[in-house]
Amino acid sequence: MSFDDGLLAHWKFTGDCRDASGHGNHGVNRGADLAALGRDGAPYGAARFDGHTAHVDVPLSDSLALVGRDFTLSAWAHLPPDGGNLHGDILSKFDPKTRKGLNFGTLNYAGVTAAQSHHRNLHFGIDDGAGDPAWMDRGRPGNNLRVYSLCVYNGDLYTGTFEWGADESGHMYRYAGGQTWEDCGSPDAANTVASLAVFRGELYAGTSCYRAGGSALEDSPNKHPGGAVYRYRGKATWEFCGRLEGAESIAGMAVYNGDLYAIPLYSQGVFRYLGGEDWEYCGTPGRRMMALTVFKGHLYGAGNEGGGVFRYDGGTDWTPCGFQEGVTQVYSFAAYRGELYVGTWPNGTVFRWDGRETWEDVGRLEDEKEVMAMAVYNGKLYAGTLPLANVYRYEGGTTWTNTGQLDTTPDVTYRRVWSMAVFQGKLFGGTLPSGRVYSLEAGANVTYDQALAPGWRHLAAVREADRLRLYVDGVQVAVSDDTAHVPQYIANNQPLRIGFGQHDHFNGSLADVRVHGRALSADEIAALQQAT
Repeated sequence: MSFDDGLLAHWKFTGDCRDASGHGNHGVNRGADLAALGRDGAPYGAARFDGHTAHVDVPLSDSLALVGRDFTLSAWAHLPPDGGNLHGDILSKFDPKTRKGLNFGTLNYAGVTAAQSHHRNLHFGIDDGAGDPAWMDRGRPGNNLRVYSLCVYNGDLYTGTFEWGADESGHMYRYAGGQTWEDCGSPDAANTVASLAVFRGELYAGTSCYRAGGSALEDSPNKHPGGAVYRYRGKATWEFCGRLEGAESIAGMAVYNGDLYAIPLYSQGVFRYLGGEDWEYCGTPGRRMMALTVFKGHLYGAGNEGGGVFRYDGGTDWTPCGFQEGVTQVYSFAAYRGELYVGTWPNGTVFRWDGRETWEDVGRLEDEKEVMAMAVYNGKLYAGTLPLANVYRYEGGTTWTNTGQLDTTPDVTYRRVWSMAVFQGKLFGGTLPSGRVYSLEAGANVTYDQALAPGWRHLAAVREADRLRLYVDGVQVAVSDDTAHVPQYIANNQPLRIGFGQHDHFNGSLADVRVHGRALSADEIAALQQAT
């Protein structure tokens, strides 16, 4: 079987960035290690990307415009074990101004707000910038007033909720399609399942006694303390994994350097999980924190009680990384185009970090007061707000576009879009006080909603007529919704980038990267994986 039919570009990464297809699509190295070990363990067999700045640019060419045609992207990718960095983008050719192009890479989002919504998932999307996608109602899980967390785990979307009643407790639910949610039970008697995270292949949940007065609602009569973490055992079964010392509520969790970290909501401190029911105190930056994220080799916390972002330096040491003007609370993180963004209160503003101590104002979201959940989806950054529960799309500079209001509950002071996740190729958002979940699809997208195992994986993305497909190790693992609009004209004036894109720099190694100007069949992809 020949794989040269329709081959537009082929970067072997055997010591250089040259295109072996004959089309002259040679890459320009921007810091990748071209002497990296290949799949056989020998040097000069792959390009190693550091997750910080390294990538390869491929200049514009007619052969890579991919206008109105089927195509296939494929690569051998080596993902290191969970560490201090995101895994980032594999291939990207996208213009954020026109919203045209393609995105192919991993999703590993921590600090969306309370949840780590993604752990080594895979996404492929194309867009032509046409129209304004509409949000669809995906139902109300249980009797909740706040969709506190959204998290993708083992092929499913889960949510943790706040349920107000005296005889009610927080639940976790699994999305079953349409507007249906399956009850996965309550870990304990607290009123909220606040934080969700995937750690070492299992789903963990942190519980809270949520004070609803912070959302201008009447406080719940359920005063059972939370502050505990549980491991999900399937159906409605949970295993107790200990309690954060002095805590009644969990604010967030994140995985960093192979460990699970958690923070309380109403008290100070950061804690690392030691196994069993044991947690180790890791200090405090001198204030409460609202969220944790991982970025460029470090663990960061979002400051409450005065704002700011703080870097964990090991032991019990924390270093301030600057403060945002006029900000008293930082609620969320997002890695977008290789830079760190935060959402804040009280002026509804998003800030971008310079990597040192300066935070640049990149716009207020109309008259909103608070920016909560943020997520990168098919090349664009989205942010949810309070008090109107709108979701905005970042257009660059200080410009944001309102994509719609998700909660229109009457006669309330605050409405929130608090949680986000990308699942089944769509962006999902969860609300307060309606407790409903909504989804949006921009362009056409497909996701592999399982955690990619570390090590060498053969990954392929196929655009074929009205479908997008994903393959892992030669096997089809996901296909897009057949009712979605599939863009035709995705050409743009951006270079094709290898190891970088709209999310973050790739952390790992790539080899045998190919672009075909046709849709390879399932048999061809399986054969390609075996042959290379």
